[in-house]
Amino acid sequence: MPLRLDIKRKLAQRSERVKSVDLHPTEPWILSSLYSGSVCIWNYQTQTMVKSFEVTDLPVRSAKFISRKQWVVAGADDMFIRVYNYNTMDKVKVFEAHTDYIRCVAVHPTQPFVLSSSDDMLIKLWDWDKGWVCTQIFEGHSHYVMQVTFNPKDTNTFASASLDRTIKIWSLGSPDPNFTLDGHSKGVNCVDYFTGGDRPYLITGSDDQTAKVWDYQTKSCVQTLEGHAHNVSAVCFHPELPIIITGSEDGTVRMWHSTTYRLENTLNYGLERVWALGYMKGSRRVVIGYDEGTIMIKIGREVPVASMDSSGKIIWAKHNEIQTVNIKSVGVDNEIADGDRLPLAVKELGSCDLYPQTLRHNPNGRFVVVCGDGEYIIYTALAWRNRSFGSALEFVWSTDGEYAVRESTSRIKIYSKNFQEKKSIRPSFSAERIFGGVLLAMCTNDFICFYDWAECRLIRRIDVNVKNLYWADSGDLVTIASDTSFYILKYNRDVVSSHLDGGGSVGEEGVEDAFELLHEINERVRTGLWVGDCFIYNNSSWRLNYCVGGEVTTLFHLDRPMYLLGYLANQSRVYLIDKQFNVVGYTLLLSLIEYKTLVMRGDFDRANDVLSSIPKEQYDSVARFLESRGMLEEALEIATDTNYRFDLAVQLGRLEIAKAIATEVQSESKWKQLGELAMSTGKLDMAEECLLHAMDLSALLLLYSSLGDADGITKLASVAKEQGKNNVSFLCFFMLGKLEECLQLLIESNRIPEAALMARSYLPSKVPEIIALWKKDLQKVNPKAAESLADPNEYPNLFDDWQIALNVEATVAPKRGIYPPAEEYMNHAERSSESLVEAFKNMHVHEEALPDDIEDAVDEVVEDGGVEESQEDAVEVDAEDAEVEESQDDAVEVEAEGSTDGAVLVNGNSSEEQWVLTPEQ
Repeated sequence: MPLRLDIKRKLAQRSERVKSVDLHPTEPWILSSLYSGSVCIWNYQTQTMVKSFEVTDLPVRSAKFISRKQWVVAGADDMFIRVYNYNTMDKVKVFEAHTDYIRCVAVHPTQPFVLSSSDDMLIKLWDWDKGWVCTQIFEGHSHYVMQVTFNPKDTNTFASASLDRTIKIWSLGSPDPNFTLDGHSKGVNCVDYFTGGDRPYLITGSDDQTAKVWDYQTKSCVQTLEGHAHNVSAVCFHPELPIIITGSEDGTVRMWHSTTYRLENTLNYGLERVWALGYMKGSRRVVIGYDEGTIMIKIGREVPVASMDSSGKIIWAKHNEIQTVNIKSVGVDNEIADGDRLPLAVKELGSCDLYPQTLRHNPNGRFVVVCGDGEYIIYTALAWRNRSFGSALEFVWSTDGEYAVRESTSRIKIYSKNFQEKKSIRPSFSAERIFGGVLLAMCTNDFICFYDWAECRLIRRIDVNVKNLYWADSGDLVTIASDTSFYILKYNRDVVSSHLDGGGSVGEEGVEDAFELLHEINERVRTGLWVGDCFIYNNSSWRLNYCVGGEVTTLFHLDRPMYLLGYLANQSRVYLIDKQFNVVGYTLLLSLIEYKTLVMRGDFDRANDVLSSIPKEQYDSVARFLESRGMLEEALEIATDTNYRFDLAVQLGRLEIAKAIATEVQSESKWKQLGELAMSTGKLDMAEECLLHAMDLSALLLLYSSLGDADGITKLASVAKEQGKNNVSFLCFFMLGKLEECLQLLIESNRIPEAALMARSYLPSKVPEIIALWKKDLQKVNPKAAESLADPNEYPNLFDDWQIALNVEATVAPKRGIYPPAEEYMNHAERSSESLVEAFKNMHVHEEALPDDIEDAVDEVVEDGGVEESQEDAVEVDAEDAEVEESQDDAVEVEAEGSTDGAVLVNGNSSEEQWVLTPEQ
């Protein structure tokens, strides 16, 4: 099939009979009107229904988008036209338009006009800016008017198709038709205008089972398309491709070449009769409406037909028109950012007699070949003069300027630089594709065979499904791209030459060592090119990548489908083009590629020489490449970004470099990270300095307490208190034995109940003072509860071992300021679990004992193993979590670390209840 149309089904939705279809110009929506009386909007990307309108109980034969108003207009068999807002689902307008079934509605591309045609044989023009008033009626047909359509090249005119076997051309403002086209033997169902090029054509479909192409200037029939087995119900000229599409009640859709009128393809999706076709300018999607549902297909590839030579001149084909631009015309003064569209001046170069499907410069850029319609034409690149032509399904250049054509699956011809035929080859297999380059490649769907251009000797057969082939300029590297991955191979031309020159035999597989597989990358290549030893490509996710030595690096994330044109070394930029022929460039330094290539080869001396030619702003990219290769030391030397250099220094354990960077940037996070690393590596002095810079008080507390550094803890307590970190400050004071400071911190933090509990356990002499503060504070909330607090000076009988506790406090107090070094920890590790009070009790120290006896007992216990308060006699108070709540019934519930039994109710002589702190607290 000369056009080689790739047809992919993009949507298939079953429904009741579809009478019309339309595509939204900006949203991924299909509008279908159904014989059942409803209108549906489908999203062809998500394959789901977006909206549905229940219009009427009768068939809706035509519905169209009016996107500039966010409307849908529909005409039905109840003779009404209805307009809906497709966003809000509201009805905008409902009015009776005709006296019989409405067959078609057509929207003017720019004016606020809608045309409607009907079985009442009339065509009416409606103006929505004037409240949908009918501004004109067109009379002239003698049977049902099946379809009307505006002329896209002259929107003041339109065509109508009628079952009276005629097509009439009308002008807005004139009640009579301009002329009538008469040639079908039965009623005409459909009509469409040719949108591309200059040909004044329209196409019609009829119940006589034919479609006719008309020249509406000469008013003659140009071609009759025969082949359908039933009525032709829908026709269209594809807006982007040189094809005519016809749909029939025989259930098939046929595609015809719009120049040769050759049948190219026939589609049958088994959904019964075809009733409607929909398309949109700028898109290759076509929608088909059937008896049993809707199908969307995508025809052809969207890769733009374009080529760029080594000097930056680009030639592309828009339909049959050939245009050219020159990248060098964008002056040096124009600073174009990466990814920005280049402001190129487009020049008309000429036209092409065939429809271009491929367009390629030869290696030296003097000639351009255009291939399509089963033919090729070679033009001069500058003057666009025809130099040679012939039959070809495919055309490829060699690196020396020779070329080969594939005339069929069984015949390939090779031509010299002078356009003379050198050799005709009949391969032993079905050649589905050919590729040029250093070697001539022919491939089937299962394997590829490489041949030399001179003798056509088999060089190597490789079993792989090939989608594309890319040769490096050196001829030593080649990329074979398949559906899901690509392979980079090294071509050993010396091995091949010595084998062939030595008379070695070549079997079915070719020369065994001709190619060496270097890398396999699991990515799909859309388009690619070689720059030196670097393969640049864009993948299925539209990322622009390059591969050096098997390492893939993403250059840019493309925001739309784009295709590689080429690389200009003098600009260090790679250029891409989109399907709207917008050209963009991205910076890719050749020196950077060369450096990476040399590193991959292990040639570090030459790589260092090349490094000096790379701009400083690219050094971080180089460093990241080296890091990916595990060369962290080299990456650290090259990197310029402080954050990146700090990360590398940390990875390498180069703490002095990391410290210098942290000192330079004064980043709290970097100081903290470095401090933790220094601590883990045993560099405690550096760790302390870093943590002080980071003000990481928790880590400093860990460090000082582990070292037994009393001075450090003392300073930390002051800093923590200044910064409001009371939990750290409290712990520091507590470890230092500065219990008075602990109490004062609790009081200043308004944690008076916790202060009272702590005083009862550690400083009983302070209990009366704090009880007074507690009463004063509690008085503001609950006076009765405040009066219930017992003071040990007033009620000493309510506090067990009160006198012993006071004496123990007085005796131990001088010893609290002694801080043995950390290395003596093991001497104190096995401390007694008894409290001093319990120890005195076990030694039978009674209340009547003399103070001197008590002091001796205290000294003895302290010397035996230190002092440790047990859980029964001490309460560890968390200065942050403890809280006091006053209950409704005048009681005080003291909560210390979740405990609710922190106070004991005592009945004294007083009539009021008393709350007393006990040693257990």
